[in-house]
Amino acid sequence: MSTYLSQVWKLLTNYVRGTRLQEMSKNTSAETEAVLPLRKSIKEPDESIKFAQDNLPEYLLCEKLQKSLEKWTFTGNTWNSKIDEKILSRQPTGLCFAVGDRQLHEEIYDLLGNGALKPEIVNELMEFVVTDKKINIEVLFWRLEDFYHRWCQGEFIDATPEDNLPQKKMLQLAAKNIAIGLRQVDIYTGLNVLILLLELHHYAQQREQLKLKIIFYPSAQPDTDNFFTSQLLRIINYSDALEIGNFSSIIGQFLKSGNFIGAYLGDANLTGVDFSNANLSRAYLGDANLTGVNFSGANLTTANFGDANLSGANLSGANLSGADLSSANLSGANLSDANLNQANLSRADLSSANLSRADLSRADLSRADLSSTNLNYADLTNAILFGANLSDANLSNTNLSHADLCRGDLSGADLSHAILNGTNLSDTILFSTNLKGAILIAADLSYAKLNGAKLNNARLDGAMFLGADLSGVDLSRVTLNEADLSGVILNDADLSGADLTDAILFGTDLSYANLNSANLSGSNLSGALLNGANLSHSNLSSAILGGADLSDANMEQMTWGQKQQWESVRGLETAVNVPEALKEELGLK
Repeated sequence: MSTYLSQVWKLLTNYVRGTRLQEMSKNTSAETEAVLPLRKSIKEPDESIKFAQDNLPEYLLCEKLQKSLEKWTFTGNTWNSKIDEKILSRQPTGLCFAVGDRQLHEEIYDLLGNGALKPEIVNELMEFVVTDKKINIEVLFWRLEDFYHRWCQGEFIDATPEDNLPQKKMLQLAAKNIAIGLRQVDIYTGLNVLILLLELHHYAQQREQLKLKIIFYPSAQPDTDNFFTSQLLRIINYSDALEIGNFSSIIGQFLKSGNFIGAYLGDANLTGVDFSNANLSRAYLGDANLTGVNFSGANLTTANFGDANLSGANLSGANLSGADLSSANLSGANLSDANLNQANLSRADLSSANLSRADLSRADLSRADLSSTNLNYADLTNAILFGANLSDANLSNTNLSHADLCRGDLSGADLSHAILNGTNLSDTILFSTNLKGAILIAADLSYAKLNGAKLNNARLDGAMFLGADLSGVDLSRVTLNEADLSGVILNDADLSGADLTDAILFGTDLSYANLNSANLSGSNLSGALLNGANLSHSNLSSAILGGADLSDANMEQMTWGQKQQWESVRGLETAVNVPEALKEELGLK
C-alpha cells in the first residue's frame, strides 16, 4: 500500500507541475484500486494538491472519452459515400466498426455509468468532436442514437445477468468500494448519452451541411399513427424515481434548441429547465410543473399547456400561436414579444406577467386574471376578454380594436393612448381608469362604470354610452362627435373644450357639467338637463334644444344659430350671463 501511495504522490506532483498524467499500471490490484478516489485516502498537504485531487477523475474521464469517441466511429478504412448513405438511411448492414455494438455498449456503461457529466466536460468533448478529423460526426450520432433507443426500451437493464451491462458496471464499482445502485448506473448512463445527442443535434442544426443529416428526437419522431410520443416522459419519470427533479438538474441546461415535436409531457416535472429556441410544437404539457422554465424563442405552436404551472417562466419571443393555455398559471411570467395569436388563455392566471409587445390578436382571454399585467404596446385586436380581470394593468398604447371586454374589470388600469376602435366595453368596470388620449371610435361603452375615469383628449367619435354613468368624469377636450350619449348621466362632468358636434344627447343629464368652450353644434339636446351647466364660450349653433332645461346655466359668450328654436326651452329666465343679443331675440329684457 505504501508503495502505491508513493506512486500516486509522484503522479500528483507531476500533474500540478503541468505534466500530463499517465494511465495507471494495468496490473494494479483490486485492493489498490479501492484507494481511488484519491481524496478519500491521501492527506492534503496544500491547496494546490487538493485542486488536482478534486479534478483528477474528471480529467481522466474526459481523456478516456475522447479516445473512445475516435474508436467508436473507426472502421479501419477511409470514409466513402456508400458508408455515408448507409448511415443516413439507418442501414448498418455491411458496416464493420473497429468497436462492435456489444463492446460499444459495454464501454458506454463503463465510461458514463458513474455519475452525470458536468457542463465543462461536455463542452470540452464537443470541442474535441468538431475539431478531431478522425471522428465522423454523423456516424457518432447514429451509434449513440441507436444506443439511446435501446436504453429507452430497457434492453440493457432487462437483460439476463450474464448480459446485463448496468449490473456488470455496478459490480465493478462495488469491487472498488464505490456504492451505487443498479438504477443509478442505468439512469446516469442513459442521461449522459442523451446529453451528448442533444449537443450533437444543437451543433448540427447550426451547420447547413449537417442540419438535415443529424436530427434528434428525444421523445421519438411522431408519425401519423401516434399524434403524441411519450418516450421522453417515461425517461423523466424513470430518472426522478431516484430523486424528484433529478432529470431537470442533470439534463435541464442541455434541452435548448432541442426537437420535441409532438412530445407527451403531461404532469412532467421540468422546473427550471432550458427550452430556449426548442421546438415543442404540438407537444402536450398539460398539468406539467414548468415553474421558471426558459422557453424564450421556442416554437410552441398549438402546444397544450392546459392547467400547467408556468409561474415565473420566460416565454419572451416564443411562438405560442394556437396554443392552449387555458387555466394555466402564468403569474409573473415573461411573455414580452411572444406570439399568442389565437391562443386559448381562458381563465389563465396572468397576474403581474409581462406581455409587452405580445401578439394576442384573436386570443381567448375570457375570465383570465390579468391584474397588474404589463400589456404595453401589445396587440389584442379581436381578442376575447369577456369577464377578464385587468385591474391595475398597463395597457398604454395597446391595440384593443374590436376586442370583447364585456363585463371586464379595468379599474385602475392604464389605457392611455390605447386603440379601442369598435371595442365592446359594455358593462365594463372602468373606475379610475386612465383613458387619456385613447382612441375609442365607435366603441360600445353601454352601462360602463366610468366613475373617476380620465378620458381627457380621448377620441370617442360614434361611441355608444347607453346607460353609462359618467358623472364627475374628466372628459375635457374629448372628441365625441356623432357619439350616442342618450340618457347618459354626465352631471358634474368636465367636458370643457370637448367636441360634441352632431352628438346625440337626447335626455342626457348634463346638470352642472363644465361645457366651457365645448362644441355642441348640430347636436341633439332634446330634453337634456343643462341646469347649472357652464356653457360659457360654447357653440350651440344648429343644436336641437327642444325641451332642454337651461335653468341657472352660465351662457356667457355662447354661440347660437340664427334659426335656433328656443320656444320649448325651459329655465331661460334664470340662466346667467345670457348674451344681450340673445336676450333681445328672446324678448327677455
